[in-house]
Amino acid sequence: MEATKKMQPELKKGTAEVLILSLLEDRARHGYELAKLIEKRSRGVLEFHVASLYPMLYRLERRGWIEGRWLEKAGQRRRRFYKLTAAGRRALPEQRRSWREFIRAIERVAQVGNA
Repeated sequence: MEATKKMQPELKKGTAEVLILSLLEDRARHGYELAKLIEKRSRGVLEFHVASLYPMLYRLERRGWIEGRWLEKAGQRRRRFYKLTAAGRRALPEQRRSWREFIRAIERVAQVGNA
């Protein structure tokens, strides 16, 4: 597990986009919720701290794939919720296809599937 922890920064750079887009597919979410869902669904293997997550959200927003909106609720601090845009919905299937192809190639080269 220690080797996996050391590799995380490099791996996360390439995976963050597809993870965020996928989690925003069904509904809008705020950054903290995205970070917690990634950690939970990866069973703790992937951790995104807000310091690394928010720059990615801003990049996706500049690219036009997501849109952020501030919401305030009584008794709670305001939060920025992000939702997938039409352009993001069009980009997501290609992102997923690229990742499936990449994962298959890694499995073939490193013989991960046979481990």
